[in-house]
Formats: sequence, structure tokens, C-alpha cells
Amino acid sequence: MRILHTSDWHLGRSFHRVGMLGHQAEFVDHLLEVVASERVDLVVVAGDVYDRALPHVDAVRLADETLARLAVSRARVVISSGNHDSAQRLGFGSRLIDAAGVHLRTDAAGVGTPILIDDEHGQVAVHALPYLDPLALHEPWQLPARTHEAAVAEAMRRVRADLRTRSARSVVAAHAFVAGGLPSESERDISVGGVSVVPSALFDGISYTALGHLHGRATLGEGLRYSGSPLAYSFSEATHTKGSWLVELGRDGVADASFVEAPVPRPLSTLTGELKTLLTDPGLAHAEQHWVQVTVTDAVRPERPMELLRARFPHALVLVFAPDGEPLPSVVAATPRGRSDHEVALDFVEAMRGAPATAGESRLLQEACDSCADDPEADVLVGVRSG
Repeated sequence: MRILHTSDWHLGRSFHRVGMLGHQAEFVDHLLEVVASERVDLVVVAGDVYDRALPHVDAVRLADETLARLAVSRARVVISSGNHDSAQRLGFGSRLIDAAGVHLRTDAAGVGTPILIDDEHGQVAVHALPYLDPLALHEPWQLPARTHEAAVAEAMRRVRADLRTRSARSVVAAHAFVAGGLPSESERDISVGGVSVVPSALFDGISYTALGHLHGRATLGEGLRYSGSPLAYSFSEATHTKGSWLVELGRDGVADASFVEAPVPRPLSTLTGELKTLLTDPGLAHAEQHWVQVTVTDAVRPERPMELLRARFPHALVLVFAPDGEPLPSVVAATPRGRSDHEVALDFVEAMRGAPATAGESRLLQEACDSCADDPEADVLVGVRSG
């Protein structure tokens, strides 16, 4: 059996306000091409089909088109819900869709009931675990603790109880933070009481476990892998290689596994340095068409830095100001009394920039303060206004 393991599509998500739906549609095209060219028998999607519980209509439309295309492909499809999905919305119509060979598993009550698929070596029992919220399951499942480890352990107890009744190889899809995986900035925290990690030993003895939730691919064991997200959703993923695992399940378990790289809509770069260097260094030419995060290290905050950066790096999305050797200034919460609004604004500019406002900026700030005052002629002192 040839299995294509993918997860964390996050349909409808943006990347620093850049819409990603078109790029996600390109990934779907790629996925279908791989199913055909590699003669895939089973596609496993390990959670987070959508980016939010109430997805945008365009994201729903893309998901609908994707499921329809997969239904007429040569592969069976098993999809479980993740922590970003609404189990009820993603699972709507699942009993009808089963007939088309697309199996949506979003209800914890169904854990322990497999999808059975035959190949030349016999039967494969596919157990798709939806995201298991330990707070919601603590009472109905009588968990010993309100932790992800307790919830996944109970789910795997139910899976193994089923597997003991049949002679079959096993595939499990699970959406969880399994020990050994590396998080990135784009995953939503699922910790409960500060604990979100579950031990990898919970999946011992399973022929192949397709993991979702973490956005970086990882091999935790020959039969225990994260596919990661098919697209980068944060600059912490700049060094990731995105794609899906193509797994050959033989008579005795995993016979082979290779990573199929997904198309890259635009590479990511993180740049650090003084503004002048960033604008002139020929060694940075490779990043000119990348999505870019820039950390400017000038001692004095430059004027119009993003405007200047985008003249060279038109896809610059994030700007951080971090002077070398200097901590980032903090905004004082207490209001300085006995000073005018204008003076407070000037102090703020100097604290944030590391240099005083120019004469023109000072005039602009004075106009802004005057426009907010009851009496534009009064240079009101903070903390001593009447009324």
C-alpha cells in the first residue's frame, strides 16, 4: 500500500496579511498529481484542514473542490480534524461522503472504529484520531488527568482493543504535540496546565503513525513521522522543506519512506544589519524576490525604513528595530505629569528612535496634539486638564 501523508493545510490562512489561498490551491494541484504519478492508494490528512473553526467561504469552496477531486482519484482518503478545525463543520455529511471513499473522522466517540482497506498483503486498519481536547474528554472518557497524554493514551487503548480483534497492519493519524517534534511560531498553543507534549511510546507497535500539528517535517521513528504544513506560515519556518511523506507499507510494516517536496510559492529570508548595508550589499541579491523579515540594527532608528527596504525587497513583510547591544525600549505605563502632550510625544519619539524628532516632525506632532485638544491654542499639561 502506498500512503501519502500530509497535514496542516490551514486553508484560508494568510501570511503576514498576504492571502495564501491561491498558493494552497497550487498545493492541491500538486497533491493530485502525486496521487496519480506515484500510484498512491491512501491519502492521510492528519488534521487542521482549515485555519479557523468558522472558515471563510472561499476556503470552504477550495476544500469542497479538493474532496471532490480526491473522490474521483485512484486513492482512498482519510481525514481527521485538528485543533483549528470545527469538528462539527468539518465532519458534516461524513456518513454520506464515506460512500465516495473519502472518510472524515472528527468525532471522539468514533475512536477505536477503523476504516478497513485491503491490499495485496491483506488488510490495513486505519484509525484516524481527531484532535482530542483533554478538558472536553476528561469526564466522558473518565481520564485520570486533564492532559493530552491522558487523552491520547485512552484513544490508543481503544485503538489497540480493536487491533487485538483482527489480523491487520495498522495506520494511525493523530493531531498532537509528540515528544521529539520541533515547534515553530505558527502553531496554536494546545497546552493544558502548561503540558501539551505526549510521549512517542504511545504509538509503539503501530505500523505507521501519520502525525499532524507541528509545521516542520520530522522523523521520530521509521513508522512515526510529521509531514509538517505544505506551506510556510511563519518566518521561523524559513529553513523548512515543505511537502508530504510517501510511505510504502509492506507485509511487515514500513518498507520505504521518501519525502515529496511541495511547490514553493515564494522563498523566505530573514535579514539582519544596518539599513545602508541591507540596501547595498550585493550578497543579499538572492532575497530580492523573497518574502523578507528584516531586523534593522542602526543605533538610531532610520526614517522611512520599510519604504526604503521595499525599493529593493518589494516583498518585505516584517520590520524589527533592534540596535546592536541595546535593549528594545519599553513604553512607560505611568503618565508623566506636568508636561504637555507635545513634550510627551517628543519624548516617545526620542526613546523609540534613539534620536530627537526633526523640526518638521515636531511641528506635525504639535498639530496632532492641537487637533485633539478642546482649545487648540492651549498647550495643555498632562494631568492638569480642567474638567
